[in-house]
Amino acid sequence: MQKYILKVDEEHLTDAMLQQLIRYMPEPEQLARLEQFKDQYNELAEAEQFAVTMSSIKKLVPRLKSISFKMKFQELVQDIKPVRYVAATAACEEVKTSKKFCLILQIILLIGNYMNAGSRNEQAVGFEISLLTKLNSTKAADHKTTLLHYLAEIVENKYPDALNFAEELMHVDRAARVSAEQIQKNLSQMKKSVKQLETDLKNFRPHNEEDRFADVMASFLTEASAQYEILENMFKQMEKLYEDLSVYYAFDPKKYASDEFFTDIKTFKDMFQEAHKDNVHQREMEEKMRRAKEAKEKAEKEKQERLAKKKQLIDISSGEDQEGVMDSLLEALKPVLRFPTNLGVKHLLEGGSEKSPAESKSVKKQYIFP
Repeated sequence: MQKYILKVDEEHLTDAMLQQLIRYMPEPEQLARLEQFKDQYNELAEAEQFAVTMSSIKKLVPRLKSISFKMKFQELVQDIKPVRYVAATAACEEVKTSKKFCLILQIILLIGNYMNAGSRNEQAVGFEISLLTKLNSTKAADHKTTLLHYLAEIVENKYPDALNFAEELMHVDRAARVSAEQIQKNLSQMKKSVKQLETDLKNFRPHNEEDRFADVMASFLTEASAQYEILENMFKQMEKLYEDLSVYYAFDPKKYASDEFFTDIKTFKDMFQEAHKDNVHQREMEEKMRRAKEAKEKAEKEKQERLAKKKQLIDISSGEDQEGVMDSLLEALKPVLRFPTNLGVKHLLEGGSEKSPAESKSVKKQYIFP
């Protein structure tokens, strides 16, 4: 173990192993006392032998912490990776410059002033962004339709081009997951570790010829310092853009964290899209019901017409002569029979056709009851 630590051998060392050593290693005073027993090494217990061996390395715990910092550095960079900065900075620009989102906010303000007419809140010049998430709390008499549904309907009917305003806020979702507070903590920890490593290297004295701590860690310090400077500058830029955004929307950036701000906008964006889908679904259901009603009314009308025809047949007077009865029957069955229109009933009954027997036979075959 001592050899691995002196060589900074990352193939055999793990961060979990280093953390265990840092946690359970005796205090420097105790290590100094244990070193006195190195001449009695073979007589000591295994745990004591390990402690005596490790106690010979000067400033052991600071060395272990520096090696641990090196091993965790890439993970730390990933936690505050540039991709998150890009998402947050891009989201700041999108929310500030999106014309469609600006139009949506103006419509909300107009609706709010209309609803508050006559109250002390009428003619407001603005509202807090956090109120966007509460638009679905104001409901109509049916307790289903909300102010958000009404807003979506207005936008669809009057400003359809603004329906897809979410497409101009592409980075908002990722920005909602970027915690400026957590990034600040990680950067502070990184800065502290870099400064500590600088101090350790300045005061470093090699343990023996195999001690490669200075060579390995000096190279790492150069890389870590450069990475820290880049990340810190990106964070400052992100903070500046968010401060500008806070001025534009008139809120206190210290009280309204960036991740909360973008989460509220994301929530509103998602709720608006859902409300629009509800409106479309409601219209489709109403249209379906309208068509079903029309079909039912049509079927009922046809049924009544059939009943009327049937009643007409039943009500034919039995006292009429044969020609009158037949005329009534034919009139009632006009949609069913397919006699030629140029042949009168009387003409057929009297057999008055001048056609040949073959032609008459053809007529009888063609014009029959179903």
